Amino acid sequence: MTAPRVRVVLADDQTVVRAGFRALLDLTDDLVVVAEAADGAQAVEAVRTTRPDVVLMDIRMPRMDGLAATRAIAADPALDGVAVLVLTTFEADEYVFESLRRGAAGFLLKDIDPDDLRDAIRTVAAGRSLLAPAVTRRVIEEFARLRAPLADGAARLAPLTAREREVMALVAAGLSNEEIGRRLLMSPLTAKTHVSRAMTKLGARDRAQLVVLAYETGLVRAGDPGRSAG
Repeated sequence: MTAPRVRVVLADDQTVVRAGFRALLDLTDDLVVVAEAADGAQAVEAVRTTRPDVVLMDIRMPRMDGLAATRAIAADPALDGVAVLVLTTFEADEYVFESLRRGAAGFLLKDIDPDDLRDAIRTVAAGRSLLAPAVTRRVIEEFARLRAPLADGAARLAPLTAREREVMALVAAGLSNEEIGRRLLMSPLTAKTHVSRAMTKLGARDRAQLVVLAYETGLVRAGDPGRSAG
């Protein structure tokens, strides 16, 4: 039985960029482009119409930028299963950090290797995180370093158990459920349960937002990921 193809929306104001990504994805049997958008407003409408698995979202677009579009998609309960991958030219981009805060599942550089692009799309479509690469953690850490922790950080973390905080800190360090399980002597399924409970209690859409919150609340500090600040 053939597995269903991963449905993708391309959002970029440059026609040549969209054409390039479409050409790459059209060569892949398990990925299909279902819509294109030239600005954020079109992207949100395309997502609501086609209900894709993944959106490749440029940040700088006219009318509505990718940041606002990502926020709109993440805030719509009907689009809960849609993963947004932000496209950027520079990894050290303040808007990348903001996009992760607003609900993006990760980000990609526009000059990404074709095979890595396809793998990234498959990864987030499967509900997994793109936070494992050190570069993504570096972006979150760098911009968290420039901001003071939220004044209500302790209050935000109050609903979490001690174990959930510990697991959240390890997620911020980039550990997978399997790695967390080995570190804390629990099964990967138990680690996943703790991660899910922390996300639910904090209102985090995915692991990316959980990592951002770990830094913003002061649970972990820039330069010392994975360790509790308390």
